[in-house]
Amino acid sequence: MMPKDEFLKREKEYLSDYERFEQLLSQPPFKGIRINTLKFDIKRSDELGLSLEPTPFCPTGFYVGEESGLGKLAWHHAGAFYCQDPSATAVVEALSPQPFERVLDMCAAPGGKTTQIAAHMKNTGLLVANEVVKNRAQILVSNIERLGVKNAAVTSLMPDRIAELLPEFFNRVLVDAPCSGEGMFRKEEAAVREWSPEHVETCAVRQRKILDCAAQCLCDGGKLVYSTCTFSPQENELCIASFLSDHPEFELLSVEGFGRYGMNLSDAFDLTLTKRIYPMDGGEGQFVALMRKRGECPQQKLQAEPAAQLPTELSEIFSNTPTGVYAEKGDFCYILPYGLPDGLPVIRAGILAGEKKKNRITPAHALFMSGRPCDFARCVDLAPDSDLLAAFLRGEQLTCEGESGFTAVACSGVVTGFGKQSADSLKNHYPKGLRNR
Repeated sequence: MMPKDEFLKREKEYLSDYERFEQLLSQPPFKGIRINTLKFDIKRSDELGLSLEPTPFCPTGFYVGEESGLGKLAWHHAGAFYCQDPSATAVVEALSPQPFERVLDMCAAPGGKTTQIAAHMKNTGLLVANEVVKNRAQILVSNIERLGVKNAAVTSLMPDRIAELLPEFFNRVLVDAPCSGEGMFRKEEAAVREWSPEHVETCAVRQRKILDCAAQCLCDGGKLVYSTCTFSPQENELCIASFLSDHPEFELLSVEGFGRYGMNLSDAFDLTLTKRIYPMDGGEGQFVALMRKRGECPQQKLQAEPAAQLPTELSEIFSNTPTGVYAEKGDFCYILPYGLPDGLPVIRAGILAGEKKKNRITPAHALFMSGRPCDFARCVDLAPDSDLLAAFLRGEQLTCEGESGFTAVACSGVVTGFGKQSADSLKNHYPKGLRNR
């Protein structure tokens, strides 16, 4: 399905290589993955068994061949990689989050950029991942768990509410704004059907409001990245020019590396400091702007987390005690990231560690996904192509020997779940909703 004439006419006006752009609109989209360095060493990428080629957008990003069924691979279940549009990975590279910082992902679902931020932070500091739509926030939680993120707090709040609760709190803020989705035309026919000039204008108004809220959340000296997956100048350069006009405390910085320069559509600001990515550049479509709030940040970066004081039923699972703050809420147990603000309404914070059942604590899937095999007192390590691992991912009980107790199950050194060992069998605790069929 080709985009509407109004869209094509606009792009023809702006693009010197428009003919190539029009040709590519009818071609299949790029497919890519990002290696999750929280759980998997990029030096092992050959072990994934995929046809990989590095992208120009991110050192852990790769184009992937025509392989299908990536979501059913054992490596995917284990969180070794995340399926992601190659150009989308450029956004977090521009943000460049650092360990022990406070970072806000304002529009976070489904979680590709959130989990990439956590990898940059090396699971330290505090990452607030917000998603307004509740059911999308649950998808965000699931991806955070699969990729072993420990330092995140997932919220579902309106941007103005976050600004009210956490003013000048963050060192870095990402606004990957809801947009008209023109960069998704090759991937989603719905994006083509729903496009209209009126939809573009509506998105631009909403984006400016979100940016205003993001600005309030940032401390002096902090950095703000604004991104979209659309080509519309109203949602991109002109949105940034409007924001900078209203916020003289911000300066526009150059986005280095990938893509092509932004359009110079303002006499007041050098919008060529922003970056655009088109299919001609190797990605579906992305706009990235990097801004800095003037001044020096007065806040100290968060220090290393203390070791969690776990109850015996959980501590005996580990050989290396995880870091964080242990907390209980109702029947559920958590290991929270250090520095979580009091009173912040969260859907999930840190690691769901377990649930109290019949005066006992049953460990949670997320607890095991957050660790390495060496962190656990007991672990069964299986080859990615083994029949036993395939059976485990289908939810079947395994016949294997081991010490009795809750036991991690790993895919060649990457934990993918757990079971309970008794005699020569392992009772499967892999969540039903995640199992291969």
